[in-house]
Amino acid sequence: MDEEADPDNLNVNSVLAQEFSELLQVLSSQSPAILLKLCQIMPSDARRNINMDPSSCSAAAVTEHIKVMLEYFRVANHADCCNFLQSMCILCEGIPMRLESRLMSVAGYANNVSENSSPCGTDGKSSSAPSEQQLIKRPRIDHWEQYIAAVMRLLQRRWERLSERLVREVQPENVWVRLRTANRGRDRPDQTPGSADKGGRTPELDGDYGYMDSRVTLETFLQGCAGKVTVLVGQAGSGKTLLMSCLGQQWAHGLGPIPSSYLFVLQEFRQLNVLSHPLSLSELLFRHYLPLEGSNDEKRAIVDYLLSNPEQSCWVLDGYEEFHSKLTRQEVQRELLDPEQPLPVADLISGLLNRHLLPGCTVVVTCRARDVMDFEGILDKVGQLQGWDCHEIKEYVDNFFQIKGHSANKAVGVQAADLLLSSRHLLAMSSLPALCNICCICLEHLLLKGGNPRGTQIPEETGSERRRKAREKEEKGVQIAGGGRGEEGSIGGSYAQSRDQGGGRTRGEDIMMDGTNGRGQMPSTQAQIPSTLTQVYLTILGAFLSRDPNTRGGNDEPKTTPQSVVCELSQLAWKGLEDSKILFMEKDISQDVLEFSIRTGLLAQVELRREDGIIVNSYRFIHLTIQEFLAALRIMTSTDVSDMQLKKRFSLRTRWTTKSDQRTVFTDSLHLYVCGLASPHCTPDLVQLARTSGGTGGQSWVQKRQTLVLKLLKNFCHSNTLTGPKILDLCHCVQESQDNQLAKQVVGTRPTLELRNITLLRNDIDALAFVVNSVGDNGIGLDFGACSMELECLDVLPSCQFIHYLSFRSRKYGDKFAEKLSSILPKFTTLKKLEFCGASLTTTGAASLASALQNCPNITEINLSDNNLKDQGIKHIADIFTKQPRLVLVRLGQNNSSLEAVDYLIGKMSSCLNIQHLNADGKKELTVTFFQNSDLNRHVTKSEPTISLLNQTWSKPKMQKLAKSLARCTALSVLDLSSNCLGNTGLKKLLDILPCLSNIQEINASNNGIGTEGVVMLAGALCSHNNLTQIHISLGEIEQVILKFSPDERDDKQQLKMFRINNSSLMPSDTTQICGRLIQCRSHFELDLSHSSLPDEAIENLVKVLPKMASLQRLNVSHSITSTAGALMLVRCLTVSQRVKSVEITPQIESFIHFDSVKVEQASCRLTHCSLNGENLERLLEILQQGPQLSDLDLSSNQLEDEGVKRFLDSLHKLNITSYVNLSNNGLSQQGLLDVASTLCTCNNVSGVEVSLGAEERCLIWFTQCEGCVKTLSVRESSLEHDHLVRLAEIVSTSPSLIKLEFKNNLLQSAWIEDFVKLLNSSQRGFSVSIEERWIRSEEAVSLVCRCLDLSSNIHTIRVHHTTLHLSLMKSTELTSVSLVDCAVEGYQLASMKSIISRCPLLTELDFSHNSLGVEGAEFLCSVLPSLPNLTCLSIVSKEACVTVVEKLSEALLQAAGIQCLNLSGHVISDTAAQIMTQMWPRLKSLNLSHCEWSAAAGLELVTALQVCVSLEGLCLDSLQLNAESSVCLGQALRNINSIRSLKLNKLVTAMGPSEANGVLDLLAAMEGLIRMEEIELESWRMADRGIEQLTRLLPLWTELRKISLSKNLISDQSGDKLLEALKSCSHLEELHLSSNGLGDLTAARMALVLPSLTHITVLDISENRIGYEGSVSLSKAITCMKNLTKIYLTSIGTSELCAVAASLAHCPLIQDVGLGWNNCGDNVAVELARVMPLCQKLNRIDLESNTVSVFGAEALVRALQSCPALQLIRLWRNKVSPSEAQRLSLRDRRLNFSFT
Repeated sequence: MDEEADPDNLNVNSVLAQEFSELLQVLSSQSPAILLKLCQIMPSDARRNINMDPSSCSAAAVTEHIKVMLEYFRVANHADCCNFLQSMCILCEGIPMRLESRLMSVAGYANNVSENSSPCGTDGKSSSAPSEQQLIKRPRIDHWEQYIAAVMRLLQRRWERLSERLVREVQPENVWVRLRTANRGRDRPDQTPGSADKGGRTPELDGDYGYMDSRVTLETFLQGCAGKVTVLVGQAGSGKTLLMSCLGQQWAHGLGPIPSSYLFVLQEFRQLNVLSHPLSLSELLFRHYLPLEGSNDEKRAIVDYLLSNPEQSCWVLDGYEEFHSKLTRQEVQRELLDPEQPLPVADLISGLLNRHLLPGCTVVVTCRARDVMDFEGILDKVGQLQGWDCHEIKEYVDNFFQIKGHSANKAVGVQAADLLLSSRHLLAMSSLPALCNICCICLEHLLLKGGNPRGTQIPEETGSERRRKAREKEEKGVQIAGGGRGEEGSIGGSYAQSRDQGGGRTRGEDIMMDGTNGRGQMPSTQAQIPSTLTQVYLTILGAFLSRDPNTRGGNDEPKTTPQSVVCELSQLAWKGLEDSKILFMEKDISQDVLEFSIRTGLLAQVELRREDGIIVNSYRFIHLTIQEFLAALRIMTSTDVSDMQLKKRFSLRTRWTTKSDQRTVFTDSLHLYVCGLASPHCTPDLVQLARTSGGTGGQSWVQKRQTLVLKLLKNFCHSNTLTGPKILDLCHCVQESQDNQLAKQVVGTRPTLELRNITLLRNDIDALAFVVNSVGDNGIGLDFGACSMELECLDVLPSCQFIHYLSFRSRKYGDKFAEKLSSILPKFTTLKKLEFCGASLTTTGAASLASALQNCPNITEINLSDNNLKDQGIKHIADIFTKQPRLVLVRLGQNNSSLEAVDYLIGKMSSCLNIQHLNADGKKELTVTFFQNSDLNRHVTKSEPTISLLNQTWSKPKMQKLAKSLARCTALSVLDLSSNCLGNTGLKKLLDILPCLSNIQEINASNNGIGTEGVVMLAGALCSHNNLTQIHISLGEIEQVILKFSPDERDDKQQLKMFRINNSSLMPSDTTQICGRLIQCRSHFELDLSHSSLPDEAIENLVKVLPKMASLQRLNVSHSITSTAGALMLVRCLTVSQRVKSVEITPQIESFIHFDSVKVEQASCRLTHCSLNGENLERLLEILQQGPQLSDLDLSSNQLEDEGVKRFLDSLHKLNITSYVNLSNNGLSQQGLLDVASTLCTCNNVSGVEVSLGAEERCLIWFTQCEGCVKTLSVRESSLEHDHLVRLAEIVSTSPSLIKLEFKNNLLQSAWIEDFVKLLNSSQRGFSVSIEERWIRSEEAVSLVCRCLDLSSNIHTIRVHHTTLHLSLMKSTELTSVSLVDCAVEGYQLASMKSIISRCPLLTELDFSHNSLGVEGAEFLCSVLPSLPNLTCLSIVSKEACVTVVEKLSEALLQAAGIQCLNLSGHVISDTAAQIMTQMWPRLKSLNLSHCEWSAAAGLELVTALQVCVSLEGLCLDSLQLNAESSVCLGQALRNINSIRSLKLNKLVTAMGPSEANGVLDLLAAMEGLIRMEEIELESWRMADRGIEQLTRLLPLWTELRKISLSKNLISDQSGDKLLEALKSCSHLEELHLSSNGLGDLTAARMALVLPSLTHITVLDISENRIGYEGSVSLSKAITCMKNLTKIYLTSIGTSELCAVAASLAHCPLIQDVGLGWNNCGDNVAVELARVMPLCQKLNRIDLESNTVSVFGAEALVRALQSCPALQLIRLWRNKVSPSEAQRLSLRDRRLNFSFT
């Protein structure tokens, strides 16, 4: 106690001396005016040398003067010293409460003693302080101290009541608190009192409590809490209320962290809930805390003092979890609250916490962990009460049984402690003091009163009324006064236990009656604890019920029975749960049950002060879990609780707290007990209670409710959205249910249980074990990420069997944890993967783990990354590599290791042969990967280890040491040394050890600061090391150096090497040095300088050295040429090296120079996208004239325009070009077109000119080496005018060799065409002209034909097909053929031609097919046929069926005796017409009746008449409907006609009916005499093996056969093989069509043998067959020999492996059309086609639709198109190219078609 407590012993001078330093500090902070007033109390002579004015002296001088003044009064007389201290207390500001109280007390008492003393002032003025101020301040302090004294007495009485029943003494210094990080608002001011306000007490510790593992005592935790908001967190029953009462008791005795001069206000939130009306701070203190009977002035004085000195108050707010309201968040900038204004109690509390009321006061709040979120931003310190450990629990149990009077039998206490510690449920419960007390009561019941834990029956009616009454008297002392919080302050409290609640029973009285027959049971000698928590609570309930004295025997019937009590209490508990209510009034409980519950201890009494100040009794269950358990009983036994209510309450608990969580006072254990009660073990008790509660249904209803609970659990088991805490809670629920099937379902969908960031206890591990052990041999993983786990949990962990994966990730796990883990690891016999990463493991822990892992034979993966192992720790782990043959992966990164550890691991590669890969990336990653060995025959897979050493810190000694280690690792296949700052020196060291790395495949030395010197060294290495095949260097922003090796060490030139430098800036000297080294390379190699910066000087040096590089095969300078001058320098390679095969230069795009091994006869040159102005063009022409013969020259896209093209054409005769010149995309006009066309006259070797000035500008000049060659001119989309046509006619006139002119879509008018034809009339002969315009149709077509025939007498044939006019001119000739085919001509439009045709008696052919002739057309023909005596061929293929046309023509045809070839395809032939027409059959040589329609009689007559066509050479009867009789007649006709050369019977068989097969054979047999057969088509005959067998007998007879079509038949692979063998005799065969059959690899293999001998084949169609990969290879062999092949169709042949076929096309120089669609071909086929395309100069179409070509393959085709000017179309519809990419590629080259059409 402080000294002011005893005024008799006070000495004012000694007090001043004791407080001298603090008084000096207070006075130093005062104003000069106050110091002057205090100084004037001294005599004038004493203050003569004292100056208190800071403006005239320094602060240090003022401090010295204050010391002089204090020293004066320290030795002054008693009265003067008192006067000085009184004045100081009144005048000075900021005096600490403790100091002010002491000074006023001592000065006041002293003044009373010396009140008659005279003043010491010499000036005659009174030196005493003003009496008015003294009268105000002194009483205020007195009232304050009196109120504090009253509070002390209140708290002492409270503690005396609580401590009467303590089992053990409460010692805050032995209560442990785990610190938690406080989330304090940044802008909230810190109002912690200064050092002067702390009263010299122990300051707060400065330790870092940010980690959850920081643990201190409660006494230490509360030190330094003055002026702060401190939150103490604890579970229900952890002792928070008792500890706060103890804190108050300590304060009352002047002990503890709260100064005794403070006002200590202990408020319970439960009590605050009663206050529903607004109240002021004064009302809260004097009405609801400690009522004060004094006057209002006294209360006013106390409140005023409190408001003036808020830092001298401490507010303890207990049990926030019970608060019905929620705290309001208030802004920091808000003004202070008015303490006199009535406010809701929640606002008052919020004001205290937010510092808007009594700022600077001390606040201590107790709550649950989930409630801390409400204090976010306002609290300063958070601590969580820790549960008792085993030692504390054992101590409590010993004390309990000693107090209970069992000390004589020490074995009882020992047995109880052993039993408790052996039960996982009792042990887990006992970590909380309140539950530990309940467990002790349960153990007492089990050990001393004959309890039966296994039966868990609720005792029935036993005991006598007399004993009950006697017991009631003794139990009166049980009730609590003073507002203890029940579960923490009563019999279930943290440390308390009633010493005689059960009465002084004897062993004879402790007989528990059986629940079914009332017979007594003797106590069990060996008590057993139930296996589930629910059954434990059933036992506890039975223990409490048995404490009623009326259950001890007797004849009087009790008023209540245990069953009825349980029913009513469960109803009460359920109602409280529904209403969030834990306090109940007397009206809520029947009197008998209330009395019974208090006697047995199930309910505890709690005092409440109502709002009117009256104290009333309320009641609560001894612990919240008891209330929840009883509520669970209600759910499972009462029909009052619906299924919907159960489902609403049934949810899994999470241990993570969020702001959105719904607040509740309960422990969220209800669902756990419900799951436990769903177990069949609890069914009998539930049925008993259900019957007692008056429900209907009994056992069936209980089982139905249990089934519902299990169903709800099953739904959770199958959920895939549960977090770790909920999964753990699910495990607890399943464990409670004891249902193994549910346990299997939990792990069935979760290969790994992830438990993250939660605190784990022993019982959690037990719950996991129950679930995990159901998995069986399938195995399961456990991931403990950032979980808090005591070491004792690891003792239980091995109970989890079948674990294949264990993961521990948290800094909380250190060496001690690892050591403990090591002791249990070998027990996990199925463990395959262990992770101990992100932890605090050091070398010591690594050694422990390494030792343990040696005993884990199945371990395959170890992850110890992100620890602190350092080099030695990694060595410990590496030493087990050879002892663990099953290892697959070990991660050791982020362990503060150095190169020494890496070197050690490299050394292990020589002894541990199964190491596959070592990856070390600086301090971030260190990984070792292993090969998996075969355990079958102990065969060890040959290792090809790889090493990656990235971002290492090198020194020369370390580099040398590592180089030696690498040299010893001869099996090394891949070495990655990127990002290591090796420099040129390190690179040289690396190249020196290359001979030692005999198995090396790749070395990555990227990002190592390698300069030009290093690049030169690498060039030399490529030359000197035979197995070094590729070097890739990039010296741009991302440096790259990669060396690739080949195991093939052949020292010959066939091995192509690569030296690549990309993204680099090469100076001229660099080029010279690098190429100078590469001259020494004896193997063929490619030099890639793409994507680099090559100045012109560097290119010049490169060109000079190229002739010396005899082994160079290709030079790649793509994207490296920036100027036209540089491009021309590279073209000059044609003149400096005779090995140059091709030059392809496109500046800033792709540029290559290809070399041959020997001197080439001719080269290829492509120079595009350059700006070839006059000077550059002249330079180019000079180079080309000096160069070798060129096969082709591509100068497209060079901006030549007309002038440049004209200049080039002038020199064209000086250039030796054999194939073509491409001048496309050079901005030509029509004048330029005429200049190009003139080359047909000026250059003898020009064979053709193609010009198009449309969207796709095209200009090609073709050459031939043959004299007198055929010349062609093609002009398309060039918008020609009349003058242009005239000029072209002149050009044609001077070119006698020109035989073909083609004009297409040039916007020509009819008159211009007529003039053009007229100009051609005078001098030309023997050539053809085709003119296509969209308007040449219908009547315009007829008119144009007539005009041309009028204007020119040299027209030999004239034909309009669709929209194209075809003219064949020959001097001095007559018109022989007129054709108007498919040009929309109608019959009446032909009338204008009658006169012209009549003037052409030599006309031999008329063709008006595919038009709409009608009756008018037939009449026209009838009118002109008599005037055409020489007409031999007439074709009028019908576009629409009309029966009158043939009828009208039949008589005229009969009269036209010269007609030998007749085509009536598609017409309807009537019976009459058939009778007439058959009369002309004998003179016909060709007849086409395909698709005709007739009656059966007409058909029979027409076919029968064929028998007399003995001169017939061509017969086409496609798609005719012949009946059986007609078919027989057809066979007879074929036997009679031996002159047939062309026979087309496609789709003829479909009408043969059931005898189809025989009909096929009969028709084939009829062909035996057709030995002149040249063309036969038998498509869609459904011909199978027998038919093919018949056909193969005929083929040797058809030696002149040129075309055979057997598509859409049923030819099998075996029959195809025979068919090909038979075709060997058809040596003139040109076309083979076998599509849509069943051909396979066997037929393809036969093709490889037969087709090479058929040298005339031009068309091959085997689409839609089933040819596989082997067949495609065979087919490619055949194609290689087919030199005349022009068309090949392989659509949908059954294989995507067509690379060999594509490659074989290179041997087909005449190939024009290739079909490879619908084969699922990929980029490899496209790339191969791109390679072949430039070799096939006549190729004009490729079909690749519906394949899997991507952008990569399409890009290759685009590049190849640059070398294929004749290629017109590549179809790529339905490939893996997006629409946007397709559009981009089409813009690059319009010949790529991605559309359906």
